[in-house]
Amino acid sequence: MTVGDSSPTSFEAAAAGSPQAVAQFEDERTSLLHKVQHWLHQTPSAVPMIVLLLSIVLFGLAAGNFFRTGTLSLILQQIAVVGILGCAQSIVVITAGIDLSVGAMAVFTSVIMGTLTFRWGVPAPISILLGLVAGTAMGAANGFLVARMRLPPFIVTLGTWQIILAANYLYSANETIRSQDIEAQAPLLQLWGWTFKIGATTVSLGVVLLVIMVLVMAYVLKQTAWGRHVYAIGDDAEAAKLSGVQVNKTLIQVYALAGFFCAVAGWVMIGRFGSVSPSASTGVLGNIQSITAVVIGGISLFGGRGSILGMFFGALIVGVFELGLRMLGTDPQWTYLLIGALIIGAVAIDQWIRKA
Repeated sequence: MTVGDSSPTSFEAAAAGSPQAVAQFEDERTSLLHKVQHWLHQTPSAVPMIVLLLSIVLFGLAAGNFFRTGTLSLILQQIAVVGILGCAQSIVVITAGIDLSVGAMAVFTSVIMGTLTFRWGVPAPISILLGLVAGTAMGAANGFLVARMRLPPFIVTLGTWQIILAANYLYSANETIRSQDIEAQAPLLQLWGWTFKIGATTVSLGVVLLVIMVLVMAYVLKQTAWGRHVYAIGDDAEAAKLSGVQVNKTLIQVYALAGFFCAVAGWVMIGRFGSVSPSASTGVLGNIQSITAVVIGGISLFGGRGSILGMFFGALIVGVFELGLRMLGTDPQWTYLLIGALIIGAVAIDQWIRKA
């Protein structure tokens, strides 16, 4: 071959004679602990599921009557509202945001449904529809302020929480609609409180709705392009934008859907408690309870990781601890102490898993 010869044949001959080995990099972290860490990173709902099973066994051994079908039914009924609020909180937290207004939206939409029917004479089905639209609009407003105005989600929803609570009291004049009146004139408002029997176990429609929502959202987040976009935004919003994800549009959709879920929770509240009360404790506690279920359920507060199923397990863990400790006759403060420890432990485990 002469100097300057660059024929295809010469290139092929040179390539044939070059080393064929490919650079390889071995992961030296092959210990059992690292394998467990990697598995937990790939399966975010594993930790809350394990904690749930252990807590059920623990309380089952400590309280003789804990292992009854009625116990699980009671726990599920107690977490129906919190679980639906947890669905709303989960999709927001996965985007690396937070929504402190979920409880207020739930209470206000329940008040809207009730007052439209009893104060203004609007048929119950239309009142419910308008309540769902109002919740979606409130959520979309949160999303607009976060996505378009570039305001921190914590500050935005802290502000709208106060605004919505105040609007709730002003609009309702702090009047409660009694359960007897709803049952007599607008029973559809109490739909999710209706119960049916499965053997000796009583199950409410609100529990069925919660399970369906969890399963549907688990599928949507894991198996659809929209769900993958939600995770991508939480993992790295700038990288998601560069890869073609419409970040602002998706964020507004996430907060709007969260608002819709809160309105559904408001409707379930009416069935769960029977009455419509603007001073329901969910307006304040719902935010903390939903965040608790999300954190204990293994959804990372840093975004981009976690599952709705894990949140469901987290809500069940709280329900198991509350009912189990009550059955043991312990001081109620132990419930808050143990749940607080679980929250700190869940965040510590999340930090460890993220290093996998």
